[in-house]
Order: sequence, then C-alpha cells, then structure tokens
Amino acid sequence: MKTLIAFAGLPGTGKSTIAKALSVRTGAVYLRVDEIETIMLSHDPERDIGSQGYEILAALAASNLALGHDVITDCVNPWTLTRGMFAETAARANARFLGVEIICSDPGIHRLRVEHRAVDIPGCKKPSWQEVTNRDYAVWSDADIRIDTASKSVADSASEIASRL
Repeated sequence: MKTLIAFAGLPGTGKSTIAKALSVRTGAVYLRVDEIETIMLSHDPERDIGSQGYEILAALAASNLALGHDVITDCVNPWTLTRGMFAETAARANARFLGVEIICSDPGIHRLRVEHRAVDIPGCKKPSWQEVTNRDYAVWSDADIRIDTASKSVADSASEIASRL
C-alpha cells in the first residue's frame, strides 16, 4: 500500500540524511520543504511565508501518492497541526501514514552537526545553534517511529523505517 512517510525533527538531528537514504533504498519520492521555502524567499526575502511551504509540500505529496508512489516529506514538522496536515493528506489519498520523529539526545553531537553541516541547497540559510534551540518544537509523543541519531547510524535508521513499510 502506498505510504506517506512524514519526518519530523529539529535541524541537525539527521532527518534529511536519513530521509534521502530511505528514498534511495525504497524508491520513495523525496520532498523537502527547505527547497520550496528557499525558492519562495529568493523571490521575496522579506516575505512571511508562514505555512505556505508546508501546504505546497502536502500538495506535492498528494499528487505523488495519487500516482501510486510512496512519499517521504522532510521538514521540521514541529506541531500537532502540521503533523495532522500530512496525516490528512495520506487519508485523502487512501494511503498509509507513517510518522517518523528524528532526535539527537546528545546536545554536544547535535550542536556540532548544526554548526558544521554544509548547506546543500543554494541560497538556503543555515540556522545557528541558538535558532535551533529556540525553535518552537513539540515532541511527537505518538510518532510511529522515533529514532535517536546520537546512538544509531544512518543505515540502521533507514533500515528500521524501511522494515515498517
């Protein structure tokens, strides 16, 4: 059955790295909100895009689910509201929903990742450690899968998620 795999987690936890590895492993369509929002802001840097990037991401997920593809959405996905939007997208497409929260329980490792990661989207602004720690983010207590990247490799993380598909 086609599945929408919705990732969530703060920047620097390893979401994108794991989501990309999962896409390669499974062939699922990989959609990243950072790419959408970077383009939106490149046209109007002062614009408050609010939830528009997430809404576009959900629409792209819906159109790919309609084609019968599994879809991975990669975004911070910080609140019950945003997570619900992706769950509703899956339900409307008669697809399974799999919520995946990525955390890094070691603040030292997490900070190093945030401060030393390369920007892989031209024009995308890399958040500072302070911005990451100040971000409004609610733990996803009822996520289907919760992975701690302080103690699990990318390959093992992608394998764990793939085993649930």
